[in-house]
Parts: sequence; structure tokens; C-alpha cells
Amino acid sequence: MGQAAGVTVGSLLRGRPEALGLPLELVAGADGLDRRITGPHAQKTGLALAGFHEYLHPGRIFVFGESEVRYLEGLPPAECARTLRRVLAHDIPCCVLTAGFDGPPALAVEAERASVPLLRTPQPTPTVIAKLTSILEDSLAERQVIHAVLLDVLGLGVLITGDSGIGKSECALDLIVRGHRLVADDTVELRRRSETILMGSCPDLTRNHMEVRGLGVINIQDLFGIAATRTSKRIELVVQLERWEAGREYDRLGLGEPSCELLGLPIPLICMPVAPGRNVATLVEVAARNQLLRARGHHAARRLVERIDRQIAGSEEIGVVGVDADEDVGDGE
Repeated sequence: MGQAAGVTVGSLLRGRPEALGLPLELVAGADGLDRRITGPHAQKTGLALAGFHEYLHPGRIFVFGESEVRYLEGLPPAECARTLRRVLAHDIPCCVLTAGFDGPPALAVEAERASVPLLRTPQPTPTVIAKLTSILEDSLAERQVIHAVLLDVLGLGVLITGDSGIGKSECALDLIVRGHRLVADDTVELRRRSETILMGSCPDLTRNHMEVRGLGVINIQDLFGIAATRTSKRIELVVQLERWEAGREYDRLGLGEPSCELLGLPIPLICMPVAPGRNVATLVEVAARNQLLRARGHHAARRLVERIDRQIAGSEEIGVVGVDADEDVGDGE
């Protein structure tokens, strides 16, 4: 039987969430640390405690804030225990007490009985929900590994793709010498965050390293300093290097907006022909600059075409007026 998707509660704790401002303490239910979290959004529903269990979503963390704790503390001890027993019988990976609350004694007892990890944090409820969502969105993100090079060029994440041996690493090295930053060479790990964000990073084993034919494996951080690398970057442009083919038509104006799909997200695409004498690194840097301008609403090709269209339209109007004037003179004669 296959293992369910998601991350375990134990891996969430081992991921050191305190480094992200979310210290978590295990209070009870240590036997359930292998329970799996399958949804990034925590649930905080007092209606479930009141008996409306249809509001409980499987695989999502149950947050106990002040309202939930006060409600439980207002119940008779026996009724509180029965309520918690019914709630914890559902597919809840773990519970989190916020704002440093201890909760009623029955909460720890029933969590231990049901083997549902009970965690506690001093952070307030809104902060807990926001940070848990951020951590879990990253952990649960859809992932893919591709053969490419990823760089930070002027703050823009540029993914360079192409056939093996076409010069991706050499182009990246030239860009690093110019002051841009390497994220990953040869192997890029893609992960999709939310509906619009595609992140790229490098496997730990090869981080900061690059393989260049003729030089072998080099360490970019050792050669150029820590500022020449970064661990991850959002991908906002794909440059596909292609071998130059005589007689093939290439885009000369750049009016279109081609894209390629990565993990279901459309990313702007530029197909760059590679031929002797072409400085590919310069072209990639200019492509990144141009993409930044386009993102700000400055589209050079479109503005040029609009100017030409206006000039043609103006010439045609002048020509029409001139014909009318000649006709009027002819009529007078």
C-alpha cells in the first residue's frame, strides 16, 4: 500500500520551525508523530467542538486559540472530555495551542489517548496560522527536477535551458563574472508555491558548484565570494538556447509573448539561437533587462510599431487632404 502524500508532524518539528519565528513544544501524543499533514491551511473551527464535525477537514492542523480554549474550559469536565474524544477521533494530524495556553487538562489526556500530537507555542493565533501556512505550502509544494541552469540576473530569476553541450554553464559563468548570482547548475529543483509562484533551487549535494567542460567542477562561492550565489530564486523568465539553423525564421521584432509551462505555470520564454560570434551572456542579460521593463509596462517593440502606425496614418491623412484640394481647384477651372 502506498504512503499517503504530505509531511509528518515529526518532520515539521525536525524542520526547526523556531528558526522561522514559530517555536513549537510537544505537550502530548508523541506516539502520533508519524501522522501526515496533507493540507497547508490550518483549521480553527469552534463549530467542530460544538458538534458540527462536518466543518473538520482531514489532514489539516487543528488550531486551539483563545475562543476554543475558553469554550472547553466552560464545559463540565466529563462533557469536555467527551467533546475532545469525538473531535480527535477524526483525521486530525495534530493540534496546536496558541498564545501559550495550557488548555483544559482533558485536552492533553485525550490527545495522548488518541495518539494525536498536541503542540504548544507562545505565538498569537494569527501569527501561528500565517507561519504554519507558509511552512506547509513550501513543504507540500509540487516538485520537479530538470536539466538547466538558474541564475539571479538583476533580481530576475532566469532559467537557461537547452541541449547538453550547447553552452549553458559557460553562459552562466560569464554572467557570474559580470556580477550576477548562481542558484543552480545542471540540476534545478522546481517547486510550485500558490497559484502563480514557481521557485527554483539547487540540491544540497551540488550547491555552489558548477561543471564547465575543460575546467571540470569549480566552486563558485570559493572563487567569487558568497555574494555570487544564492540558495533559491523565483523563476520569471526562461531562455532556451538553440543551435543556429541556416534558413530558419527567427523572431525579429519581439511582439509576441511566447511562454512555456513548468509545473502547470506559464513562464515567459525566449528562444535564443547560438552561433559563433554571438555573445550569449550579453544577450541573456539584455533579455533580463527587457523583461524587467516589460513587467513595468514598457514594451519597446510595441511602442515602435505604434509610432510607425501613427506615422503611416498621418501620411495617409495628408495625402487625402492633398487630393481633395486638387479636386476643388479642378472644379473651379
